[in-house]
Amino acid sequence: SSMCADKPELTPCVFEYIYLSRPDSILNDIPVYKFQLELGRRLAKQVREKDWGVDIVVPVPDGARPIAIELGSQLGLPYREGLVKNRYVGRTFIMPEQHLREVSVRRKLNAMSAVFKGQKVLLVDDSIIRGTTMTQIVQMVRNAGAKEVYLASASPPVRHPNVYGVDMPSTKEFIATDQSVEEIRESLGADGLIYQTLEDLYATGFSLNSRIKKFDGACFDGCYVTGNINKEYLENLELAGRGTDRRKGKLVSRLNEEFSI
Repeated sequence: SSMCADKPELTPCVFEYIYLSRPDSILNDIPVYKFQLELGRRLAKQVREKDWGVDIVVPVPDGARPIAIELGSQLGLPYREGLVKNRYVGRTFIMPEQHLREVSVRRKLNAMSAVFKGQKVLLVDDSIIRGTTMTQIVQMVRNAGAKEVYLASASPPVRHPNVYGVDMPSTKEFIATDQSVEEIRESLGADGLIYQTLEDLYATGFSLNSRIKKFDGACFDGCYVTGNINKEYLENLELAGRGTDRRKGKLVSRLNEEFSI
């Protein structure tokens, strides 16, 4: 083995604590469950300021549960399990084709009218990346009788690829690319939308482990900790497809033009 840096500094990926880790994990002496509870507390402050008049808080299973539980507790709102998950369908985020993701969302979740009918609903998710899943969930909840549907994302808008191991899609596939929060809300078909701030995300981590001086949040702010990631590197990465067949040989941004999709 060899040392890759002269003075290595621990800079954990903050996205791991939201999306990739199980709640019973402990990463860098930070319990993931406590991290997610704190995200719920901080999101509750934003929801309170919006004054949406929400009736119930519902998580998008499974990752958002701890966040939604604490958010509801802070606001004094009922926590309800309104989306039933089919555990035999994998995560749509990593599926290679758009039509597969759309079909899988319908197979993956079922919205219960017994929970949603006549309610102003706050849906809580760990993140919104492509928007494929969330757009369909919002419509499913409306079809189940919800009066209004509001969204809270426990992560900030994802606008940049992760280059350190997570096979994220091209920036052209991110719903937040070149869109304001209001434009994203309209695209998702929701009545309201809030995102966790990057500042609150980092503050949560620092509060649970003061020895960590910096987190990597490149997928949110585009600041890569290694300092050697530029536009050319990202374009080459997109061309290579990082082991996936769906992007090999061409930029995703050219797919619609070449195939008139």
